[in-house]
Amino acid sequence: MLFYQADSTLENYWRGVILFGNNVASYKFALAHALYDLHTQGNDLISLDALARPFSQHLCRHLEQAPKQITTKSSQFLETCMQFNHGEISEEALLAVTVKRGFANVIDAFHNVNRAEIDVRFFLDERKTQKGIRLTEAFFKLTETQQFQNLIHETDARWRLVEQAWSMGVSRNLVAVEYDSEQQVLFTRQRERRVDITSCRNSLNGYQKGRCFYCYRPVSLERGHADLTDVDHFIPWAARDQVPNLNGVWNLVLACQSCNRGKEGKFAHIPSQPLLERLHKRNEYFINSHLPLRETLIQQTGNSEAVRRSFLASGWQAARSVLFHIWQPQACGDALF
Repeated sequence: MLFYQADSTLENYWRGVILFGNNVASYKFALAHALYDLHTQGNDLISLDALARPFSQHLCRHLEQAPKQITTKSSQFLETCMQFNHGEISEEALLAVTVKRGFANVIDAFHNVNRAEIDVRFFLDERKTQKGIRLTEAFFKLTETQQFQNLIHETDARWRLVEQAWSMGVSRNLVAVEYDSEQQVLFTRQRERRVDITSCRNSLNGYQKGRCFYCYRPVSLERGHADLTDVDHFIPWAARDQVPNLNGVWNLVLACQSCNRGKEGKFAHIPSQPLLERLHKRNEYFINSHLPLRETLIQQTGNSEAVRRSFLASGWQAARSVLFHIWQPQACGDALF
């Protein structure tokens, strides 16, 4: 699985951490959001005291909606956050506990992906010498990239997917992620109750590296932006009688407005076989990203790569039997996934 190796930009190293790092607690997401908040402070050294405020704020906000933020049964630090949410302790007390206990593992493990550290460090651990962390040049360059605002949305979407999986007890009840095409959100069902998880755009964008699935043009997640991405069915909705579950995550991609509905757009045409292979690769990113999109894709398309490839090929052939026309746009960027 070559994600950031195939396109070794700072954005994709960061996405490697957010999308593919192991999750035993949500602290990694809270730390990422804290760094987003603090990047404009003008100082590369961030004390634990300064880091504690946004770090705990993000965790407390998520705890209000999702009490399960860790895979173990209990955490003294999270219990303190809950006490703050219930008005039982002051913010000063919360911050003191955050400095003491909140960063015990997350700073050490942040850069680890697939049991090894990535080649780029976004901060250095200087807790022993400076009682804080030091942001690197790589992090400051990351904040200047075209994709930086997208990363903020992607991180929160990933966080919400993970906490929903935990809340449902994935080991006992695998999460089935569904798509609402009208509201363009991903949701699950829990005890016959629908639970909206996150924007479909925000959840899918990182796996496509912030690009149009078809032509690699950069896209945006910001509402009102001229390049706001569309959510598209790879196998067109017109083939829904021939191919089941076209609203499945396996068949959803993000496309620029030109490819989706422009003059030379896809509409009801069948994407080419090279694009079908690209869809398989994108879906394998889901499989390698652990819970919960991994479980959804396996349920929808098969429990081995060979079976999943065959599933896509069969769907593509079935759609072609009624839609006929093959479509592929001109590339507007390098092949990144």
